Amino acid sequence: MHHVPFLPLLACLSFTIIALAQNETRDLTQLLQSNKNLSQFTTLLTSYGDIYANLSFQSDVTILAPNDDAFNKIPYTSLGPAFEANQSQIVRSILQYHILPGLHPAGGYNGSFSFDKTWLQNTSYTNVTGGQVVGGVQQAGNVNVFTSGLGSRSTLITPDLPFIGGIVHVIDNFLIPPQNFIQSAPQFNLTAAGGAVENTSLAEYANSQQDLTIFVPRNAAFQALGETLQSMPSSQLQRLLNYHIVNSSTVGYSTNLPNGTVLRTRSGQNLTITFASNSLFVNQARVLQQDLLLSNGVMHVIDNFLDPDAPSVTANPEIPTAPPLLTGTSLSENVVPFTSFLPTGVTSFDTSSASPTGSFGASDIGKGTSSSTSSRRASSTSSSQERNGGSKLNLQRATIAVNSGLLGALCWIIGIL
Repeated sequence: MHHVPFLPLLACLSFTIIALAQNETRDLTQLLQSNKNLSQFTTLLTSYGDIYANLSFQSDVTILAPNDDAFNKIPYTSLGPAFEANQSQIVRSILQYHILPGLHPAGGYNGSFSFDKTWLQNTSYTNVTGGQVVGGVQQAGNVNVFTSGLGSRSTLITPDLPFIGGIVHVIDNFLIPPQNFIQSAPQFNLTAAGGAVENTSLAEYANSQQDLTIFVPRNAAFQALGETLQSMPSSQLQRLLNYHIVNSSTVGYSTNLPNGTVLRTRSGQNLTITFASNSLFVNQARVLQQDLLLSNGVMHVIDNFLDPDAPSVTANPEIPTAPPLLTGTSLSENVVPFTSFLPTGVTSFDTSSASPTGSFGASDIGKGTSSSTSSRRASSTSSSQERNGGSKLNLQRATIAVNSGLLGALCWIIGIL
């Protein structure tokens, strides 16, 4: 009768169990429970059982998880009223905005912005094809930053925590879901543009039309022509503003605007994008702030008006600011025109509206701007992130399988000795 050597077999089984335990990635519940600085995020996530359950079945997903300190800041931000009043649908949309399909490891970001889709697709809060986006960039010192609505910034604190199905990045501030144009414009001192859009009955279109790109003249450009603009017939002013609005199937984030891009505007004329001397231009106007996210697209701040009667004018990168194409006179005391047309309380938190024109309000969490030199990125960045992250996870899974097979074979050999 053949006797199996008990001690060698027991040692083999023990080694197998230990090796598998070391290689096996934790599930999401285990990961969250092991990170004490995510206790409040864990409570929030598990309170939305459908989202939590859905995450358990994902194969590749990235979660941007605010730490406990970020939760402690909520009362001092524009998100406070929604959380305090337990407005579950708004809080749900905020939570969805922190979940990205695909793997986006920290090492996949570089010095140029990428704009990654999120789970926020509810048309009550966003009108961007495929879901609202969050910006990601790696800054000096290998510091990763995520940008969201109203220029809010969240810094990556702890990267690449793996779980079965994806990774978690711990961030220091909540992401703010982007707002509509009228709510967003005043946050970037674009009160004249916001008021002019209201005055010409373009607000509904600018706030809710899907996949818009808006090139917004700064207040100074409106000031220089204040009297002339205010005396324009409404139809003429509307035509001028329409020349600054692009509606296409692709949102015009800076990553989608390579040198030479031609865009068709709402007024029917074309705009031409130029990238020169490390700056972005649209026709002759220099882009001062890029990629300010909107609930239905993106806006870029420009230094001067674009002229629909001069669509072929090109940029001159050698000068800081091109002379205005439109001429006119300013108002007395250089008053900013059209600001009186902004809705009352436009900068306040509005939790009553559930439409593409609804808003979460102004954020007190570090507003930031996108500079001309930092918003360009290679078109392959996003796909390379997913490939790199997917390769890591697949390699991890393959390692577990190989180890299991080899150890099992070893035990079988010992068993028949």
